[in-house]
Amino acid sequence: MQQAGLADDDDEEIWVKEEDDEEEEDGYYMDPRSPAVWTPGGRAGGTSNRRRAREEKERTKMRERQRRAITGRILAGLRQHGNYRLRARADINEVIAALAREAGWVVLPDGTTFPSSSSFAAVAAQPPRPVMVAAASPSATPLALPASSALPLRGIAPVAARPISHRPAPAFALLLPPRAAAASRSPADDVPDGNSSHLLAVPVPVPMDPAAAEDVPVAKQLQVPDVSPRPPERDFAGTPYVPVYVMLPLGVVNGNGEVVDADELVGQLRVLKASGVDGVMVDCWWGNVEAHKPQEYNWTGYRRLFQMIRELKLKLQVVMSFHECGGNVGDDISIPLPHWVIEIGRSNPDIYFTDRAGRRNTECLSWGVDKERVLQGRTAVEVYFDFMRSFRVEFDEYFEDGIISEIEIGLGACGELRYPSYPAKHGWKYPGIGEFQCYDRYLQKSLRKAAEARGHTIWARGPDNAGHYNSEPNLTGFFCDGGDYDSYYGRFFLSWYSQALVDHADRVLMLARLAFEGTNIAVKVSGVHWWYKTASHAAELTAGFYNPCNRDGYAPIAAVLKKYDAALNFTCVELRTMDQHEVYPEAFADPEGLVWQVLNAAWDAGIQVASENALPCYDRDGFNKILENAKPLNDPDGRHLLGFTYLRLGKDLFERPNFFEFERFIKRMHGKMYWQLE
Repeated sequence: MQQAGLADDDDEEIWVKEEDDEEEEDGYYMDPRSPAVWTPGGRAGGTSNRRRAREEKERTKMRERQRRAITGRILAGLRQHGNYRLRARADINEVIAALAREAGWVVLPDGTTFPSSSSFAAVAAQPPRPVMVAAASPSATPLALPASSALPLRGIAPVAARPISHRPAPAFALLLPPRAAAASRSPADDVPDGNSSHLLAVPVPVPMDPAAAEDVPVAKQLQVPDVSPRPPERDFAGTPYVPVYVMLPLGVVNGNGEVVDADELVGQLRVLKASGVDGVMVDCWWGNVEAHKPQEYNWTGYRRLFQMIRELKLKLQVVMSFHECGGNVGDDISIPLPHWVIEIGRSNPDIYFTDRAGRRNTECLSWGVDKERVLQGRTAVEVYFDFMRSFRVEFDEYFEDGIISEIEIGLGACGELRYPSYPAKHGWKYPGIGEFQCYDRYLQKSLRKAAEARGHTIWARGPDNAGHYNSEPNLTGFFCDGGDYDSYYGRFFLSWYSQALVDHADRVLMLARLAFEGTNIAVKVSGVHWWYKTASHAAELTAGFYNPCNRDGYAPIAAVLKKYDAALNFTCVELRTMDQHEVYPEAFADPEGLVWQVLNAAWDAGIQVASENALPCYDRDGFNKILENAKPLNDPDGRHLLGFTYLRLGKDLFERPNFFEFERFIKRMHGKMYWQLE
């Protein structure tokens, strides 16, 4: 039998019969001259067949609606009772993938599926979460399995931890590693025996009587553990050693030159040292040190802090923070620019970055004053150089002893090399594209000179169709697909705007290299990952990174860092593109793609790369993402990060589950063997 015309995958109502069928009642056969028309007994039947085709289409639509309804109920059940992480409009492929992972299979993003090579180890490593099965008789028979005595929560074998199967499992699958059992056991589970060891009660599923099962609701027949499928973890044993630093609180030294909560800080630093942390990062705030008068520096609080750190044999990364603190994500204190600078700003607000509406951003000085003597007879770069030179002289012994391992040079907003294009104080909210910050009179003067040199004085202006802080690219004339960003004027303006950023880095790094000769220096570059999947990369453009889809905007930055032998410190290495898509699908973000582009731009230029997390990170998935970026798999050149700095020291980090994951992460960054993770 053969099906043709409007065929469906269901084998119902087959209309075609072949000629070799012996004397069928209807005598249907296919006319070879018109394969889509069926003629009973050789006579034309077009009208009847069209009617049948319409009826078949309606039946097909009905079957599709029924399938979708069934899929919707399956999804609802899995989300409600199984805690599957499925989005509301998940398709059948995602359902199948989730079920396959639950059964212990590995499903790659492209659909490639294969059985896990460590299925037994994966089950063994799973914490003991009982699978409860309802039954007419006793629901579960406790099986007492010996386990080791209680041990401190230090680590577990880094194998894939997939959920326990919800089907009856063989006895060997319920055996747990002693340390994992001890770590997850509650006091109620501890039953001492004659050998002072412990017994771990593990419920064993008992098959349910089918007759009894009919009276038990499905939700009560099976309680799914609150776990998510986890793919096999990569083994980092024997990989290169990547040092891990921890950022200290922003206000660890206050404006009076005192270390805040010094005793508590020492205790926290001791714990970090014991966990294997290599050192800490400290912000040296321009607004605290040179607060009242030009060239009068107060390093008292930092000297005491550095002494505490040296006594604990930790390394130091020090940030020259030439920006204010407060008003950005993660800022929990307020440290303004020096008071004498603020006084100058009151009479000359053009020393600050300015948006198209004339709003001033006091977070840092405009790059337009880098070479303007507006700071009581000094230029901005001279002020930065004097500050850095004073620090180098004051802490000479820490440089000589190698305690200070790196100096990070603040080059813009948040200490990052970027324009302050997305300030929360001006109403910006994620994932807004931000605004260009080039309307102070000094940068406008630079723009006019560039336009005149190009021979188009009419281009001496900022875009008038670039939207506002919270616009979307496709709703603006400048950033939309085929918009003005790719016109002759647009390319001129963006080239000038991004070159001003690179020139600022060039000027400050030249003096930083003089001040810190023989010391490692670094520059932090912001990870502007939202709108990365659009053609214009609007948020990157307003931040100063000329990185549309047809241009590499990070190669010029890598080149200037190479010129002064500076490392590139990049953020957002813990973020996953899929997570961003689930939370903000409208942002078209791609942090993984951005990180990969920046890392390769730096490595291709021959400079070292370090990184830090953009947001607080306590979960294993986030730490694993950092590890993947720190040590790329199968890199033919064996490239890896120079170091990683964790943001940030706080009480949340020392909560037991959080610190357990953090300590485990440190050991993997250090390339420890499996047994050393415990």
